[in-house]
Amino acid sequence: MEIDIYADVVCPWCWIGRRRLEQALASYDGKVTVRHRPFQLDPSPVTEPRPLLDALGDKFGGAERARQMAAQVTEVGASVGLDLHFERAIAANTFDAHRLINWAAERGRGGETVEALHRVHFTDGVDIGAPDALAAVAADVGLDGDEARRFLDSDAGVAELTAELSAARQLGVTSVPTFVLAGKYAVTGAQEPATLLAALAEVADRESTGA
Repeated sequence: MEIDIYADVVCPWCWIGRRRLEQALASYDGKVTVRHRPFQLDPSPVTEPRPLLDALGDKFGGAERARQMAAQVTEVGASVGLDLHFERAIAANTFDAHRLINWAAERGRGGETVEALHRVHFTDGVDIGAPDALAAVAADVGLDGDEARRFLDSDAGVAELTAELSAARQLGVTSVPTFVLAGKYAVTGAQEPATLLAALAEVADRESTGA
C-alpha cells in the first residue's frame, strides 16, 4: 500500500503524526511505501531569523497563548519520544527545505531528511530557512553537503515543487498532517497509532475486495 504524507517540517503535529504512523506500521503486516508530499503552512517569506514563539504569538493571540500551546504540544511529543524545544525554534519559510527533501528522496534519503529537519528545527533550534543549515542536514543523513548546497543555490526543483504544492491544494489538503492511503483514502491529523492501524486494515480490506 502506498501512503502519501502531506506535511510541513515546521509543523509539530506532523512530526508527532509521523512518529505515530511509524508505531502503527510496526504492528502492521502489510507491505507499505511511504512518500513525503510537500505542504507549506505559511508560504510567506521570512526575511530574517525570528523566534518561533514570537511568530506564534502574533498568529494565535499573544505570547502567553503561544507558550500554552507549545507546552501542550511538547507534552504530547514527549509521549511518543520526541524532544521539542519551542523556546529554541526559529521561524522559517520551508520552500527550500521541501526542495531538499525532494532532492534527498531521489537519492534514497527522503525519510531520513524529513526526520532530520524536524529534529534540528524543534530540538536544536536550527534555522532551516538557511541554505548552509539545509546543506548540513544533507550531510548529516549521509549525502554530499556541498552538492546539496549547489542544488539549493540553483533553480533546480523550483518549478516541480511549486507544482506539487499547488496540486496538494487542488486535492483539498488544507491541514497537515494528512495521510492518503492507497491514493484515495484520507486520514487527517496526528491520529493515535491504533486509529491509523485500523485505517490501514480497513483500506487493505477494501482494496483486496475491490470495494
